[in-house]
Amino acid sequence: MKSETAQYLVQELIRAGVSKVDASVLARGMYSSDASLYRVVPTVVVRPQHVDELHAVHEISRSVGAPVTMRGAGTSIAGNAVGEGIVVDTRDLKRIISIDPDAQTATVEPGVVHADLQRAAAPHGLRFGPDPSTHSRCTIGGMIGNNACGSRALGYGRTADNVEAATVLFGNGEVGSFDSRSGTAQGVTAEKLLGLAEGNLAHVRTRFGQFSRQVSGYSFEHLLPENRRRIERFLVGSEGTLATVLEAEVRLVVDDPRRLLLVLGYDSVSEAADAVPHILDAVHSEFGPNSLIACEGMDSRLVALVRSAGKPVPQLPGGQSWLFVEAAGEAASAVIEKVRTASAAVDTRFIESPAEAAALWKIREDGAGLAGISLATPAHSGWEDSAVPPKHLGAWMRDFESLLEEFGLHGYPYGHFGDGCIHCRIDFPFQHGDPSSTGVFREFMLACAERLAVYGGSLSGEHGDGRVRSELLPFMYDETSLDLFAQAKRICDPQNLLNPGIITGPQTDGARAGQPGGTGARPNTEDIRPTRPKQTLPWPGLLMTHDDGDYGAAVHRCSGVGRCVAPKTNGVMCPSYLATTQEKDSTRGRARVLQEAMDGTLVHGLSDPAVHEALDLCLSCKGCASDCPAGVDMAAYKAEALHQKYDRDADGLPRRRLRPRSHYVLGRLPVWAKLAAPVAPVANLMMKLTPLAAAAKWVAGIDQRRSVPRFARRTLRRAEQKLSPTTSASPNSTDRPDVWVWADSFTNHFFPQSGLAAIEYLQSQGLEVRLIQKEGCCGLPWISTGQLDQARRRITQAVEVLAPYVSSGVPVIGLEPSCLATLRSDALELSDSEQTRTVAAGVLTFAELLTRLEGEGRVRLPDLSGVDVVAQPHCHQSAIIGWEADRELLEKAGAEITKVAGCCGLAGNFGVEKGHYETSVAVAETYLMPAVRDQQQRGGDTVVLADGMSCRIQLDDLADVPAMHLAELLNARK
Repeated sequence: MKSETAQYLVQELIRAGVSKVDASVLARGMYSSDASLYRVVPTVVVRPQHVDELHAVHEISRSVGAPVTMRGAGTSIAGNAVGEGIVVDTRDLKRIISIDPDAQTATVEPGVVHADLQRAAAPHGLRFGPDPSTHSRCTIGGMIGNNACGSRALGYGRTADNVEAATVLFGNGEVGSFDSRSGTAQGVTAEKLLGLAEGNLAHVRTRFGQFSRQVSGYSFEHLLPENRRRIERFLVGSEGTLATVLEAEVRLVVDDPRRLLLVLGYDSVSEAADAVPHILDAVHSEFGPNSLIACEGMDSRLVALVRSAGKPVPQLPGGQSWLFVEAAGEAASAVIEKVRTASAAVDTRFIESPAEAAALWKIREDGAGLAGISLATPAHSGWEDSAVPPKHLGAWMRDFESLLEEFGLHGYPYGHFGDGCIHCRIDFPFQHGDPSSTGVFREFMLACAERLAVYGGSLSGEHGDGRVRSELLPFMYDETSLDLFAQAKRICDPQNLLNPGIITGPQTDGARAGQPGGTGARPNTEDIRPTRPKQTLPWPGLLMTHDDGDYGAAVHRCSGVGRCVAPKTNGVMCPSYLATTQEKDSTRGRARVLQEAMDGTLVHGLSDPAVHEALDLCLSCKGCASDCPAGVDMAAYKAEALHQKYDRDADGLPRRRLRPRSHYVLGRLPVWAKLAAPVAPVANLMMKLTPLAAAAKWVAGIDQRRSVPRFARRTLRRAEQKLSPTTSASPNSTDRPDVWVWADSFTNHFFPQSGLAAIEYLQSQGLEVRLIQKEGCCGLPWISTGQLDQARRRITQAVEVLAPYVSSGVPVIGLEPSCLATLRSDALELSDSEQTRTVAAGVLTFAELLTRLEGEGRVRLPDLSGVDVVAQPHCHQSAIIGWEADRELLEKAGAEITKVAGCCGLAGNFGVEKGHYETSVAVAETYLMPAVRDQQQRGGDTVVLADGMSCRIQLDDLADVPAMHLAELLNARK
């Protein structure tokens, strides 16, 4: 739209009462992409706070002629959730209006997240059946739009099979309420749609609804008399092109906890596909339909990716491809045994542990993100979820793999094999800055569509047609079917304003069935994001080792799958989004803005104000580095962006600019701590004087509501020297100790008691322990504030100090998890020396050392039976090191453990800085503070465990709760 029209549109939306209207560069950049290949910049983004606002949006759309694109969590893979006009984010329309346990139904607004509905239904022993891999964040409205299915649709059906009633707003302005249980649908639009089906009964009966995953196009079979003329189900899967859901009533099913999982191994993915129809026939003939809940295919190469990232994978049976088969209910054991005998698998394994089953399902859920980084070059969605009747799956799989080979492409198929639906990310050779590089993509898509038609398959099995497949519908449907689509569109949306160009539209003159263009849809090569120009950084601060030094490639890792926008998490990502629920505060939102900055069009470089706004509330927690399936590391990207903004000129050459005050104080905290060490008691006393404290906070950029960290009266090095004044600290000495302890800056200057406790506990076990007296700072505060040149010097010095100790063969431990994580990860981004790799691989946590020593029988754990431990792992430790060693030690010692998810909210300098206090507190209130309050109510022998300095300060500031390091706990109870 022209700027004048866009401004008028914004004004009209505000005047109509739409409360959140945003036409900023930031918002338009974030919403220009979903999880698909496409980039389409909207004119305006709205986030309705009430269903009535949807009426206003559509009314303005019709009066101005502005297209409307509905969006849930924005995880659409086919390009269904991007558009030029008004993009409507429905996630604030999240009321679960009612749950009727007797009728087994729930009435919801369109923005209700699938997982939230599951949590609400669980106390009644119920669940919503379909469960897409994005269930932690996808919305019910989005599921209705795409007719989403997921892994368990084999047992519970698609979304269409589970919608009982709906109230919708058609594109023509009419509101329709449909419920097959209350009689024939009423309204002019409904009458016209039913009349359209009535006039084509024979055709609809023979062309539509031929198998469960025939999702492409409009599902006219639901309008048949024998199917009770269900308009609410006809609208499911129409991708927002006919109507907008205002309210829906969905069917719930009994959530039987007796789920059994059997994994079947095969020599190839094609052989796994061949086995599916035999398994289904054997089970269904004896136990009936829906006796299997799931039958999922997984390639070994995707599992290998998980292992290569250092994440645990449960033992799998032999083979190179697997089927995950699940059954539930009283007959589950018999069903699983029938599967085993009918499977012709080379090996099988029954998964008895719920934890192992959850881990395997998580790998399956992460399939899209893993597949995107599975090849030497980026793998893309596109030919993403085609489906065939299961009896043809093996033959279609071989055809598909032969097409990949013919076009010189690669991809690892996986998916819902029991439904005949295959997912695959493919390394299409898109080139940044070269729109013509879509040639192979287009030819492959045409060839696949043509070959799929031979099997009576569906272009889409659950993700919808969107921008990527709508143009191909003439390969799947004949002219009569395509004309039915066009007539339905004219009835429901005569102005062609609802998601135009998707599924159908004004038809191209002369287009024939079987030819692209026959639906009037957009060409699938328009607006492809990977062909846009991409900038590079001429003088980067970080090596970006996982992306060959290419910052642009790094930020384009985000494919939009959106795990970071889940409203609940068991991990760390993304704490600021959990606190604010705003897209700009999610990992995905930030990545989209950085992508725009590197593309150099909407957002103008890394110094653009939109970049600052997007990154401002990033805690640099590194949660995304482990929790994001695509491996996005926003903490690193933020550090580089700050570095480029303040330490590089327009050509990327070194140039210093004035930084925020907090960067000079908090971002260089170890320097000030070292200077204050000789006069620590005096400095602490001065900070108790209100005027001096206020002035100091202003200078440092600290929020006045925060306390100033207290310096230790005696540093760890001084304290250890006093305890052992004659002990040598040389790694080359002949009387080497059993353990070396590294005095990181935070432990040394602020929490020496942690280091002393570690030394005392290890000595109590008969071990000789010495402290490394040489100074070596990891440079973390410099890294988090983007002072990368200085951080490199710091890390180089630390590596030079530690390398001889690590190389000596004596274990070296660190006590502050953030510093240790910096040595293991950020150090490798700042230096590629052999010494750095040696140190990164060699330094240990206290728990890792004890695990090793306890296994060797050299230490004995204290008895912690009856001790109630609430543990807040430092977010860097969770992301980079892991907390499993700590958990296992505590469990062996007999403690009762509550592990807190998420981040404490302080995150180094973030929560201390002015402007971040409210978000810091909100992050703490997501998980940490409720867990501590719950523990306080329980009473008894309680301990709050927090190894990280940030976590301990946050607990002290917000709740006056003393927290202990693991070393302090074990030393106190020895």
